[in-house]
Amino acid sequence: MLSRPAADFLALLAGALLPLAFAPVGFYPLAILSPALLFLLWLNVTPKRAMWRGFLFGLGQFGVGVSWIYVAIHDFGYSGVPLAVFLTSLFVAFLALFPALLGYACARVLRGPVVWRLALLFPAAWTLWEWIRGWILTGFPWLHLGYSQIESPLRGLAPLLGVYSVSLAVAFSAGLLVLAVLGGSRRRVVALALGALLWGGSAMLVRIEWTEPAGAPLPVALVQGNVPQDTKWRPELVTYTLNLYADLTRQHWDRRLIVWPEAAITSFYHEVADDYLAGLRREARAHNTDIVLGIPVREPGTRRYYNSLLSLSESPGFYHKRHLVPFGDYVPLQEWLRGLIRFFDLPMSGFSAGPSEQPLLEAAGQKIAGTVCYEDVFGEELIPSLPAATLLINATNNAWYGDSLAPHQHLQMSRMRAVETGRTLLRVTTNGVSAIVDPHGRLLARSPQFVTTVLTGEAMPYRGSTPYVQVGNIPVLLFLLAILALGGWRSHTGASGAERGVE
Repeated sequence: MLSRPAADFLALLAGALLPLAFAPVGFYPLAILSPALLFLLWLNVTPKRAMWRGFLFGLGQFGVGVSWIYVAIHDFGYSGVPLAVFLTSLFVAFLALFPALLGYACARVLRGPVVWRLALLFPAAWTLWEWIRGWILTGFPWLHLGYSQIESPLRGLAPLLGVYSVSLAVAFSAGLLVLAVLGGSRRRVVALALGALLWGGSAMLVRIEWTEPAGAPLPVALVQGNVPQDTKWRPELVTYTLNLYADLTRQHWDRRLIVWPEAAITSFYHEVADDYLAGLRREARAHNTDIVLGIPVREPGTRRYYNSLLSLSESPGFYHKRHLVPFGDYVPLQEWLRGLIRFFDLPMSGFSAGPSEQPLLEAAGQKIAGTVCYEDVFGEELIPSLPAATLLINATNNAWYGDSLAPHQHLQMSRMRAVETGRTLLRVTTNGVSAIVDPHGRLLARSPQFVTTVLTGEAMPYRGSTPYVQVGNIPVLLFLLAILALGGWRSHTGASGAERGVE
């Protein structure tokens, strides 16, 4: 038996190991082992101790996994080291409250036989808590267990019921692991058999083609300008940036579709529409090429401006970013916070959210579901664009996070959107990682980081709907709520009796 301090330290260590299951390390079995250790440490302890161990787990998980917040605040938010450390620590501590409260609930409410708790209640509670973290206070779905499985057989569940079904499968596998280790021979056999059934069934689902090609492959080019974040918005460099992207584009007029990253153009649309953009569009149309690019757009007659995508094609149009990032796209409570520290006065941090319903972009003969940066980590928000859209585009600016875990983690999450929707994804970033992703989440091409380059390849458009596109997250959420309601009822009525150890 471990001493109480040793068990507490193991909870912290288990949390710190979990980010290694995600990109760029990608050792996905850790996504099972890490929660399994936490589940074990939550058994037979007081609610207070379970909450403390959940908090320690969260400190490890987010202290390692979202350490890149420090880079954004210090390197590009121009805050001193003490302030950057404080704000990052505050954010990590806030996120750690989620597994802390989960631990309290598991020990206080979700009681009963060990098999019931490990195989159903703990995994269901974990997954529901991930979903809550994915929408509360605009949402932060980073390090959800399901994303770690983009290379594993469990990804086969994603087009069926979305990333939360994958998270549930991972948490269920963690519970089965604990049962297999601690239980008797009969329980071990049952746990291993259930695990084999889950993983084998998921592997079979991977082979299913949920959607079908909608025409011939498109020759595409993704332009990665590699403009440094700390100089990007300087007025004296606007002309340089415009010329850079135009020159890189002219080298690839043989491509049917060319995509630029988020805010590739650092001037408002109305400032460059009549000369630069009009000339670029004429040149592109002469070569039968369409361009989709990132540009800020200011609404005439108002002070509202948008973080947008623009299609330069036969049917030009805009997509205005809808899901904004606090402190990146806008500053909450800005009347009090702006001017307080430099981080709250970042350039272009006053965007407005675009309308909830917008027409799809059209380019290269395709209808395109566009997302800007962080938007593509919210899978349910893509569903209204489907099945009409035949192609996904995500334009992002990863320069905020330097040489950290963030760009790799974000790409991993983006790949899950391709799997959920059965669509090819074109993901272009300011300084990497840009990628072409097929409907199974496989990387057809990817760029190196921190270089000026153009990633070329082919993108197959697709039509049809995956089951997830048709039903969204609702079936998984209903299942989770049903399991937890039943578990709470059993605990309340005392039908399960007091828990006294592994049966």
